Amino acid sequence: MKTKTLICIVGPTAIGKTALGIKIAQQLGTQIISADSRQFYQEISLGTAKPSLLELETVKHHFINSHSINDVVNVGLFEKQALLIIETLFKTQDTVVMVGGSGLYIKAVLEGFDELPTVNPQLRNQLNQELQNFGIAKLQQELQTNDPTYYTQIDTQNPQRIIRALEVFRSTGNAFSSYQSNKKNERDFKVIKIGLNTSREILYQRINQRVDDMMQNGLLEEVKSAQAYKHLNALNTVGYSELFDYLDKKISLETAVETIKQNTRRFAKRQLTWFRRDGEINWYAPNEEDKIMDLIRLACGL
Repeated sequence: MKTKTLICIVGPTAIGKTALGIKIAQQLGTQIISADSRQFYQEISLGTAKPSLLELETVKHHFINSHSINDVVNVGLFEKQALLIIETLFKTQDTVVMVGGSGLYIKAVLEGFDELPTVNPQLRNQLNQELQNFGIAKLQQELQTNDPTYYTQIDTQNPQRIIRALEVFRSTGNAFSSYQSNKKNERDFKVIKIGLNTSREILYQRINQRVDDMMQNGLLEEVKSAQAYKHLNALNTVGYSELFDYLDKKISLETAVETIKQNTRRFAKRQLTWFRRDGEINWYAPNEEDKIMDLIRLACGL
């Protein structure tokens, strides 16, 4: 019988996952694995909505500021490192909390991820340069032609996903999807999946307010400080790409901010589409903390 439990909190951006994860971890006296692929990087904080310093001091988080934007971080590496940390924590804890909105990274920890071939970093740089020179449409077309299966599975507006798949195809001649076995790996711990969601109107209000708060707290200055690294995959992300366009005088600041809000809302919609495919997720509103704790206590025998 599995006696250890991983409590996994998922949902769209700006829904309140961080706050809930901290409350649960505090009540259970445990730690948090962050499964947000944008929060790994030390150099970017405001645009990735990392927990505050106070929140990080309240509960120990793993995979916040764990890597540099110059590091290669992929889902396979995250799976291995996260499982090692979870295994270590389970030696002294009965529960561990995982919080995040990166569906593929969460899936890797819970079910496994097939081993991908090692790719020459120069190929990634070349693809990033092509993205900058020709735009995403050319790369989308190449992926759709050579790996139509994977093309239908991913967010085709996400350059990181497109580039990762094309790296594999160009270096091996094999489609990225050919490395996906869809075979679930057995884990030696139980999993409780908790999803947070609310009405679309409220969620979009929260997203718009969060973007305004980010700008007020200095997001533009953070983006300016990272401008020399805008070619890196870590910075091909919502909140940074739009402000790089403003700094390059392609669009106005007002347009950049509105585009960040729009792209973040689209991102939230894609997150929900991903998570709704999982019938094991127990869905709650962000203010239903008591009900969530009741579920956890019942499932863990507390």
